[in-house]
Amino acid sequence: MRTELDLELVSLTKRYGDTVAVAGINHLFHAGSYACLLGPSGCGKSSTLRMIAGHEEVSDGAIVLGGQDISGLPPAKRGTAMMFQNYALFPHLSVADNVAFSLKMKGVDRDTRRKRAMDMLDLVHMTDFAERLPAQLSGGQQQRVALARALITNPQVLLLDEPLSALDPFLRIRMRGELKRLQRELGITFLHVTHGQDEALALADEIVVMNNAVIEQAGPARVVFNEPKTQFVARFMGGHNVIALPQGHFAIRSDQIAVTEPSQGQLDGHVTGIEYQGSSVALTLMAAGEQEITAIVPEHRYFAKPIQPGDGVGLSWDEQNLHALTA
Repeated sequence: MRTELDLELVSLTKRYGDTVAVAGINHLFHAGSYACLLGPSGCGKSSTLRMIAGHEEVSDGAIVLGGQDISGLPPAKRGTAMMFQNYALFPHLSVADNVAFSLKMKGVDRDTRRKRAMDMLDLVHMTDFAERLPAQLSGGQQQRVALARALITNPQVLLLDEPLSALDPFLRIRMRGELKRLQRELGITFLHVTHGQDEALALADEIVVMNNAVIEQAGPARVVFNEPKTQFVARFMGGHNVIALPQGHFAIRSDQIAVTEPSQGQLDGHVTGIEYQGSSVALTLMAAGEQEITAIVPEHRYFAKPIQPGDGVGLSWDEQNLHALTA
């Protein structure tokens, strides 16, 4: 069911000369949802985001926000705001002036824009840094300022292009929590481009998986992870194996494969790699038909009976955990 602030992509296409970067995609993003465009480099996800923002021209199709085709409007008139990967802060302006900059361009008086900037900095827990220059901030702090600057325009849709890629792993996880908190508090649509599966699963109400300029699969995060439709989605989402059996191709989660004695499972194979992961051990195995398979074994079970590279094993699973792939 559509609501007045849904964002809809209608046969959206982007061409660069003879190259098709986005090939006629259709999708409805529900108002107030956190959606992640997920896919490998060059799949079309950033081009899609930049067309929505108005930083790339639409070759064909339409972008409809709240019932209005916004694809011909300048970025400032669209009801969207974009936070860039490199944050793009003005080095000579204070944090507060960076945040207030777009209001200054619109002719908003100094006191009003100062108050709005401080409200935004409070939202991202950065009021104590209002008078600092960007160079005096950490990467995580700069990111919060960039967020505040994007949000000061009261957008209906916030567009985030790989916003966490420049941060170290610990800070990335912290900032994921901040993004989710902000989206819930503000109640606006967040559209977040990433190539990180863990990031998409942690943040998104809906994941849209793109590959080769088209949408391969879209749906709630848990459904896309547990019920991949294609071999590409199963492999790209991680945590799954694609197994070829006489009836066809199937996906099965790595933690749903049991390692047994040889000839006691549905497939035989041998161990090619072992990776200790703390609470579990990931075994890489080569099975019949040159199929590489990963099995995740609980740490206590592995060390009760360790297996070494080269050892022969059987692989077994509950048939109910096999998920048939359509392509």
